[in-house]
Amino acid sequence: MKAVIYKRAMQVAVEDVADPKIEMETDAVIRITTAGICGSDLHMYEGRTTAKPGVVFGHENMGVVEEIGSAVTSIKKGDRVVIPFNVACGFCFNCERGQTSACLTVNPDGPTGGYGYVNMGPFRGGQAEMLRVPYADFNCLKLPGTPDDEFEDDFLLLSDVFPTAYHAAELAKVSPGSTVAVFGAGPVGLLAAYSSLIRGASEVYVVDQIPERLALVKKMGAIPIDFSKGDPADQIMKIRKNNPLIQGALRPGEEKMPGVMCGIDAVGYEANSVKSPGKENPAQIIESLIKVINPTGTLGIVGVYSAEDPHGVNQDAKKGVLKLPWGELFEKGISLGTGQCPVKRYNMFLRDLIIAGRAKPSFIVSHRLSLEEAPMAYQKFDERTDGFTKVLLKPNQKAA
Repeated sequence: MKAVIYKRAMQVAVEDVADPKIEMETDAVIRITTAGICGSDLHMYEGRTTAKPGVVFGHENMGVVEEIGSAVTSIKKGDRVVIPFNVACGFCFNCERGQTSACLTVNPDGPTGGYGYVNMGPFRGGQAEMLRVPYADFNCLKLPGTPDDEFEDDFLLLSDVFPTAYHAAELAKVSPGSTVAVFGAGPVGLLAAYSSLIRGASEVYVVDQIPERLALVKKMGAIPIDFSKGDPADQIMKIRKNNPLIQGALRPGEEKMPGVMCGIDAVGYEANSVKSPGKENPAQIIESLIKVINPTGTLGIVGVYSAEDPHGVNQDAKKGVLKLPWGELFEKGISLGTGQCPVKRYNMFLRDLIIAGRAKPSFIVSHRLSLEEAPMAYQKFDERTDGFTKVLLKPNQKAA
């Protein structure tokens, strides 16, 4: 079968690899109908991880069941399914508690498993024609409809970015009436803002500098903040200070709360410096969020931070060690939550929102390309050019 293979930094290729097979009686093999290119894939593509050449990329996967192992009972050949990016067993201590992003049995090298990603186990990715799914009864979420229908792209986003974005809003404790600042308007940041609106937030500010992304922010009903025009935390606080309705509702002392109550980091360690535009500051987003979150507020971090970054800005950053304003965070009493999303905690319920017409996350999708176009797509997505916001690969689609 054809698959997207990591060759070296800034280069992937579409090559032939062996077809996946049933290796355990609990496995399934699915024929991929859509696979996403994730911002997390770019960390490997750019050489910002310890990934070795030969990795088959792709942790955002959906398709049709081609074959099942003898012990699989809840799905059958021909079923349409979407796969969480977490590979999980369903029965270990962490899985039993709903922490499927920290499965203890699937990866001999650590407490997490995933498809096609460095240090997340021996599992090939799904930017390919077919994919082996371990523990298929647990990991396959059944979907209605048929491939390439009006829900195809929405359902694909249940594999990672929509649940991860919703998890960000959960970590940030977004609730009806909340004020929210989301840093990063990539796929996860856009859907974190969207999830915040679904959860009833009253104000959602989204920080980025790419015009196409900021246009989507405005279209969904959130407030775009272009960080190239000045300190984004200052911009948000200025907007709130200049809003007479907000100011008219304040009681004495509440002027000490000029920012927002909920903050979301959807960027991670490859962040641009506010003080030195064009330079990287891996702590920048957390610094800015601590600044803009009000005392007793909440910070949710789903942007990726790596313990090993060969191209870090200094020796500490190469080891994932960052200097942060912990004194300010402590003085403000900001609560903090972080980590990978346990996709299965959310994907069934978000699927039902899509089916009911209450959510349409595919508004973020900018390009639908063939598998053969993956090398070009990686380059354009990494450059953030030509409107490449979210790219989906369709193995059955022919190159334009």
